[in-house]
Amino acid sequence: MNWIINRDENWYLGGESGSGKSVLLTAIADKDKKTEIQVNVLNKSKLKPVCLYISQWYQFKNLEGVANFYYQQRYNKQQLKDTLTVGQELALYGKENQLDFTELDQILIALNFSSFKDAQLIELSSGEHKKLQLIKAIWLKPQLLLLDQPYTGLDINSRTNLNILLDYLASQGVRFVIACSEHELPKCINKYACIENGQIKELNGVLPVVRTIPLITKVPSFLQQTPKPNADVMVKMVNVNISYGDKQVIKNLNWEVKAGEKWLLQGHNGSGKSTLLSLVNGDHPQSYANELYLFGSKRGSGESIWDIKSHIGLISPELHWYFDKEASVWQSIASGFFDSVGLFNNLGYHKTQQVNELLDYFGLTEDKNELLVNLSLGKQRLALLARTLIKNPELLVLDEPCQGLDEQQTAHFNQLIDGICSTERTLIYVSHNQQQLPQKLTHRLVLNQGEVIENSTYNLEKELA
Repeated sequence: MNWIINRDENWYLGGESGSGKSVLLTAIADKDKKTEIQVNVLNKSKLKPVCLYISQWYQFKNLEGVANFYYQQRYNKQQLKDTLTVGQELALYGKENQLDFTELDQILIALNFSSFKDAQLIELSSGEHKKLQLIKAIWLKPQLLLLDQPYTGLDINSRTNLNILLDYLASQGVRFVIACSEHELPKCINKYACIENGQIKELNGVLPVVRTIPLITKVPSFLQQTPKPNADVMVKMVNVNISYGDKQVIKNLNWEVKAGEKWLLQGHNGSGKSTLLSLVNGDHPQSYANELYLFGSKRGSGESIWDIKSHIGLISPELHWYFDKEASVWQSIASGFFDSVGLFNNLGYHKTQQVNELLDYFGLTEDKNELLVNLSLGKQRLALLARTLIKNPELLVLDEPCQGLDEQQTAHFNQLIDGICSTERTLIYVSHNQQQLPQKLTHRLVLNQGEVIENSTYNLEKELA
């Protein structure tokens, strides 16, 4: 590969999921380079003489310096004092890098993050973690900033404001490479390229991804058999309230999801979507203190968390982040039968065939024995989407399911969701992107600061029109 980034250029970098975008950006930023990559910085500049890479995931540690977190930890108030607060994290970062603290408040306001200063890092959702990554990068003002999927998990307003901030940084001399599948880029982007077969291909503009491998469109046979709903009302919440100390994240919420309904759940970052879904999934301990009904039974009436999860197929950014990446692709998918993080049971013939069908559908057959951690994030997400579907659940809870996927993979997955969402299967789908939704959504719930501001029927075609 040959690539030259000149000092007056800001690049968009595209390509299929797994084409090597993250690998390339990591190599450019790697301080212990073993490749012939040269990054030249100006010593006489107001900008930091560094090349900074912002990865797709935000990595943080607890107060003991380790990152051994578990999926439900952010909902357990007994565990919330295990990490720094956002304010403490930013204070340390600013001190280490000798940054101007008067600039920080402006960045926090622009990304609507001022109210999170006292929040523990473990409390933040994936979108909020992404904002914290971006705030630190913008505050630092490096000479070269490499952004890997910077819009992932951000609400519409935050995406718009991020582009404004990036344009401002560009006017100050910061240069960018932005790897993403978005088309609404900052105005400062003036060069376009994609990675094809391990090579840089310069483009005239942002173009759709053209895949070289045909995707299977036939719905796997076992998913064509819609499971019978266990109850007429799958989820019912009556005046639900969730608080952490003085902070109330869900306020007097009423919501009913009937069998066969397909809900779009939306709201800005920090509006309470993840907390609401944790009640549906049985993961939130405060569900026992509220009037909550799941699959026809009141929460706390003798059912176990495994009874609840047996009805649900779940994917979320947090589940992906905490998942056992040392499991193989095959084991990761098969673990969905048992709602475990990793596979600890043997499968019979029919369940094995179901795993193989989904491997074929998602194009993962050749990767089935690879460790999940060794795959691109896009392929990791495909494996976990297959895990979500493997037991053919009556309720699908899909929280930003297409994060990390390219446009073709996103369309492929949503086509499958439309194909299996008959009149009896129930769906809760979370996405900030109106252009990346399945067609069969019937209702929408919108949250703002933990309160319902819209509960209505929904038609995607009318919305886009």
